[in-house]
Amino acid sequence: MACNDSDHAAARRPGPRREDRLPQSAEQAVKIVVVGGFGVGKTTMVGSVSEIRPLTTEETMTRDSVGVDDLAGIPEKRETTVAMDFGRITFGGRLVLYLFGTPGQQRFWFLWNGVIDGALGAVVLVDSRRLEDCFQPMDRLEEDGVPFVVAVNNFPDAPLHPLAELRAALDLPDHVPMVDCDARKLDSSRDVLLTLLRHLYESATASATATTPDPSEAL
Repeated sequence: MACNDSDHAAARRPGPRREDRLPQSAEQAVKIVVVGGFGVGKTTMVGSVSEIRPLTTEETMTRDSVGVDDLAGIPEKRETTVAMDFGRITFGGRLVLYLFGTPGQQRFWFLWNGVIDGALGAVVLVDSRRLEDCFQPMDRLEEDGVPFVVAVNNFPDAPLHPLAELRAALDLPDHVPMVDCDARKLDSSRDVLLTLLRHLYESATASATATTPDPSEAL
């Protein structure tokens, strides 16, 4: 039987790495998005916590971005996400989180529609030096009805502020969790995701309780 070029290409194409294969014990998969302003550390967080080789769409910033992308507080930044980041992490071998990082610049926000669609929850990553950058992402999540937690990425040169002070500055409701993190570290990023999962569980439980009729009211 004759083989065409596509057959040869398929034969040469490497299969998935063993560490990238989904555990056979996996029972449920959910979509989580990581959002925030430009240069806040979204790509770093997805990469640090992903158990597979993360997919990134970072491109080198050119002179064309001068005057368009605000580098205040991040003058060393040389690359930027132009579409999305993607990673995966499994909890307990059963629950799989598919992580999608969004682009930070407003000129790429038209891509958010596809990225946020179907998300169970979100992490809003915050740089305390540029709090104003997270207001629009939070507004967008609230409009779309996506529950979220706020994670303050502690950059080495950023001044430390009490979370209560930052919460007040963001006018963040008490029921929305807020935590410190270091997006470069696996354990720290994983703790942020666990905080989100607890928040989603507690919100779902509270919602179910609120909609369950009280049997005593029928008496």
